[in-house]
Amino acid sequence: MPEDPNPDRDLTPEVSAETDVARLGHTSPPPAHEQTADEDADVVDWDRVAAMEQFKALLKAKIAFIVPATLFFVVYYFALPVLVGWFPELMEKRIGPVNLAYVFALSQFFMAWAVAFVYLRKAAKFDEEARQIIARLDQPKGAKPE
Repeated sequence: MPEDPNPDRDLTPEVSAETDVARLGHTSPPPAHEQTADEDADVVDWDRVAAMEQFKALLKAKIAFIVPATLFFVVYYFALPVLVGWFPELMEKRIGPVNLAYVFALSQFFMAWAVAFVYLRKAAKFDEEARQIIARLDQPKGAKPE
């Protein structure tokens, strides 16, 4: 057998799949799901979005909703152990066959569902506003938003 003229070469065969991050021996761009932001030609300019007044207003609206809703629910949730610990005589009052503590504990489930429902409705509006902001990026200046 003749001696290899290049003994340092890698004898691993060049094989790859369509979904490999760096396909060996191929010069075509990687699939869309493997592209970085620098390789993606259809990327949103997030710095430009962050500088838009509409985006800043959206962030303020989200914070104005999320912070009070979260504070309300946290206070409501922790009110049960606080009331049971410091005001047991109040929580021992009977309402039908159960005491007030059990009614309050049950109400926390309904309150969680109510807060989640309100958040879903509000989040859908926030998402629509975000889509409109991104759509404005493609419009020429002076054009009316859709």
